[in-house]
Amino acid sequence: MQKMKSLGGNGNTSGRLSTEENEDEETSRLAISTFQAREEEIERKKMEVKEKVEFQLGRAEEETRRLAQIWEELEAMADPMRKELATVRKKIDMANRELKPLGLSCQKKEKEYKEALESFNEKNKEKAQLVTTMMELLTESERLRMQKLEELSKNIELSH
Repeated sequence: MQKMKSLGGNGNTSGRLSTEENEDEETSRLAISTFQAREEEIERKKMEVKEKVEFQLGRAEEETRRLAQIWEELEAMADPMRKELATVRKKIDMANRELKPLGLSCQKKEKEYKEALESFNEKNKEKAQLVTTMMELLTESERLRMQKLEELSKNIELSH
């Protein structure tokens, strides 16, 4: 409306209107520069956030690569261990299979040994008793012979 007044108005009002127009223009320029400053600030902040996101993505990609490498190393490490463990387990199973009959054989032979030892000890005891009996018999025999010899000796002396 004010522009209409300035277009169709008299000389008095045109001075005042031109000041108002200057103020409107100034307000418009100020609004535009404020808007542009805000847009630039928003753009600057947007770029900062974008840089931060790109930095974080870079770190995440680097971390992902590092974790993938660690994972590969773990996988590579697990394979030889599994193979070695399987080999050792098979050897243990084979040893167990071999030990079982050997254990039974040991028990059987241990039992036979105990029986043989028991029999040996009995025979040894019997032998010791027989030796003792023989010694007693020899002693008795010797005593009886000595007695007989003494009797014969007395008889010979008496006859003379």
